[in-house]
Amino acid sequence: MTLPRTAADVLAKHVVFEVESIDRLYLNLYVPDLQRVGQVVGFLTRHLGFEIPSTAVVAPRSKAFVEAIKRFAAEHRLPLVDFGKGQRKDDVLQQYLARCDGSEQVLFIGRAQEKMTIFRTERRRNPTTGVAYPWIVPATAMVNQFYVYAVDDDFGPFFIKFGSYFPYTGRVCLNGHEYAKRQAAKAGIGFTALDNGFAALDHPDDVVAVQAICDGLSTEAIDGLVRKWLARLPHPFTPADRAAGYRYQLSVLQAEFSLTQVLDRPVSGRIFFEQTIRDNLDIGRPDRVALIFARQVRRNTPGVFRTRVITDTVTPSLHIDYKHCQIKQYHKHGRALRTETTINDTYDFAIGRRLTNLPALREIGFSANRRLLRVQRLSHDPADGADALAAITDPITTDTGQRVPGLRFTDPRAQALLSAICAFRLLPRGFAHRDLRYHLAPQLGLRPEDMTSGQITYDLRRLRLHGLIDRIPHTHRYRVTDLGLRHALFLTRAHNRLLRTGLAEIHGPPVPTKLRAATTAYEHAVDALAQAAGLAA
Repeated sequence: MTLPRTAADVLAKHVVFEVESIDRLYLNLYVPDLQRVGQVVGFLTRHLGFEIPSTAVVAPRSKAFVEAIKRFAAEHRLPLVDFGKGQRKDDVLQQYLARCDGSEQVLFIGRAQEKMTIFRTERRRNPTTGVAYPWIVPATAMVNQFYVYAVDDDFGPFFIKFGSYFPYTGRVCLNGHEYAKRQAAKAGIGFTALDNGFAALDHPDDVVAVQAICDGLSTEAIDGLVRKWLARLPHPFTPADRAAGYRYQLSVLQAEFSLTQVLDRPVSGRIFFEQTIRDNLDIGRPDRVALIFARQVRRNTPGVFRTRVITDTVTPSLHIDYKHCQIKQYHKHGRALRTETTINDTYDFAIGRRLTNLPALREIGFSANRRLLRVQRLSHDPADGADALAAITDPITTDTGQRVPGLRFTDPRAQALLSAICAFRLLPRGFAHRDLRYHLAPQLGLRPEDMTSGQITYDLRRLRLHGLIDRIPHTHRYRVTDLGLRHALFLTRAHNRLLRTGLAEIHGPPVPTKLRAATTAYEHAVDALAQAAGLAA
């Protein structure tokens, strides 16, 4: 009996190189001393010197900040783009990146109406005296958000988003793979890009240097990026505010940690991943998720624990949920297997949100990726089947340079040869040239004398060089190899019992069968989709 192997074990012989890196990093940009009502009151009274705490007094500051952003855009001739409802901002970014020369610059400023947390002033009355007084409370509101999309010399494309209403909370989004590609290019490492990753390295030994670059994406480097651009862009807080301690800090809103394993050829990744999905649909069960994250899952543990297979166009992806976190696994652009752990709430792991906790989160994310591959089980390596089929059906070239055609799966003569192999395995002394002629001819509708000696020799040579038969030493007789028998049995039955039967059900008279019903339902669904899209003739 063959025991299931881990996905990590099966992958080992197909991975050309692999890289662990922080992928997308989405950060909060906030002022720690302006997060609670008491802090806001202190800012308005003690710092700004207003006797009555009211957010109305910062309205001019908000207006001045918006005007400063518009003035900045005008002075630098930057497009001010209004994002439409439901519009993908990344699509707009790609249009500007396509026209960018890669140098450090601001590409454009986007504007969108989005909900954010603010502080507003309520009018309240003293229940005893009836005197009205202002009272500051936290609230949410739809306000203008300004997205500054830029290209940094070290980090590549990123954006900083500012809320236009006090306390001007913002966001920063960057990509660790873009950082790695920039640093690799500066170090003189030749590579082929894979979207936001590496598809190939000019020199395989450079993988160590690339991994060192990815590991070097530190909190200090990220903080330095933000400080550099905050100094260049319009700022809602004055130098006096910042000197008093009202400075932006960073915390982790969402962090993606990826393991990219570039495979030896596209077919390996595709068939491997599809088999992984089939064999691991239960990977999201609490007991197995606990192994991936190395944490106990009890009955009172919050969250939904599940496995989902999501198909985007024709590319499936495997999703495993744990509390607010998710692991996503998919075949990336036909070249690599990508495993990503996304942490949406650091408190799921009893870790704070401050950017200084990024190294601890990195350890959790990368460990989860590796554990997933060790927890996943495969009944077999599907790439072995692809190799075995190719070894039979593809042509081969001998050491002398001669080309030997393969046995095409749908070729009647190839199927007749495979059928003959099944019968000849029963002959204790093997079979000879004459035996093959008399067995092969009737299956092709011929008489034995109609087949020439050269034709039979050609077929014997094909079977022998593809490993299905071998010659008995010092004789002119042949015997069927163990591998040849296994392959011949499977291929002849798949051809005769699966393909012929299935195609007969689909194309024959309209007999009610499950396959016919499924085919009809699929045709109707495609026709309905074409009609809905206005594509029908």
